[in-house]
Amino acid sequence: MAENLIVAFLLTLIAGLATGIGSVLAFLTSTTNTKFLSLTLGFSAGVMIYVSMIEIFVKAKDALVSSMGVQLGNWLTVAGFFGGMLLIAMIDKFIPKQGNPHELKKVEDMEKPEKSVVRDPELLKMGTFTALAIAIHNFPEGIATFTSALQDPGLGIAIAFAIAIHNIPEGIAVSVPVYFATGDRKKAFKLSFLSGLSEPIGALLAFLILMPFLNDLMFGLIFSSVAGIMVFISLDELLPAAKRYDEAHMSIYGLIGGMAVMALSLLLFI
Repeated sequence: MAENLIVAFLLTLIAGLATGIGSVLAFLTSTTNTKFLSLTLGFSAGVMIYVSMIEIFVKAKDALVSSMGVQLGNWLTVAGFFGGMLLIAMIDKFIPKQGNPHELKKVEDMEKPEKSVVRDPELLKMGTFTALAIAIHNFPEGIATFTSALQDPGLGIAIAFAIAIHNIPEGIAVSVPVYFATGDRKKAFKLSFLSGLSEPIGALLAFLILMPFLNDLMFGLIFSSVAGIMVFISLDELLPAAKRYDEAHMSIYGLIGGMAVMALSLLLFI
């Protein structure tokens, strides 16, 4: 159990700090590889959707049926699934519009401003709001990664990998406006990096608050909610972002590839 706890925390930390990778990529490259981003975002969505519907939802239902009986267990599974969707949708609704993390940015936007140009406080404000928005978004993702890894480390690795991929462009979305507004790479990287720390914070709170009550009923409700959260993120964030970066259906190829890789990994570890 202690070993699973360490693995769960580490996976959540790695997934969250991938926002910093996005920031570094923005500084080290001169152009955005849109094909690669479209493919990987689609891949991440494929992993999330497949593992949510085929593995996590089923595990949630098994736990709830075992705990509460067939009829109530099935109702609670569905309620938890749509409850997770509602939670992430409400978070989306109350995030300030100018800080929307779905706003795509490209590395080409990372042009160093001339010293004579007055820094734009609105851009800095937008970058700060984006960092805050991503931090709020990443909080339930941290709980999802942690609880999944705690129950099944193999499943946790898959989820952490998918979330890490989708955090990379979010890191770019923070860095671009902050750097353009200030010309300060360190400030841009720091805000991007810190926005990802909410995932391990989410994991820590899940450990402190949920762990004492982690029975079949609690586990089933958490897992069904996690499935809903990840499906919503895939449909609302990943696939639309992948399509906006898209070239020659790369996002759909990535989606199918993500599902296939997830299906194969689940078959291999049966």
